[in-house]
Amino acid sequence: MDRVDLAILACLKSNARMKASDIGKEINLSVSAVIERIKKMEANGAIEKYTVCLNQKQMGNDLIALIEVSLEHPKYYEAFTTMIGEEKSVQECHYLTGEFDFMLKVLTDSSESLEEIHRKIKSLSGVQSTKTHFVLKTIKNEMSVLPETK
Repeated sequence: MDRVDLAILACLKSNARMKASDIGKEINLSVSAVIERIKKMEANGAIEKYTVCLNQKQMGNDLIALIEVSLEHPKYYEAFTTMIGEEKSVQECHYLTGEFDFMLKVLTDSSESLEEIHRKIKSLSGVQSTKTHFVLKTIKNEMSVLPETK
């Protein structure tokens, strides 16, 4: 991946619906070259998908919580990750080193629904402990991070 690819990605990151002609004008490249490079990045997996970024407050999700989860034993990993994968309010799930095994980012509409999710997690076999943090304010939330250009 070179500087031109990164410039194309920067354009798409700011607006995934940007036309190849507009990208070409911005980075001084022909439309066909832009399209060819985008297709290569899609084929090699650098571009995984195109999506929409929703305003969570307008969707009714104005409560964000981070939940740390510790399992009793690694044998509970599969059942836990399967349940989390099916839980629509869990936006992110990260497998960690350290005191806790997982960090979940939960978006929901109320403390009642968070309590319901929390009870569901705590009732899973193998869940040893949890620790919940309420997010007061999000300072930065990037969908993707591009490497620094040198």
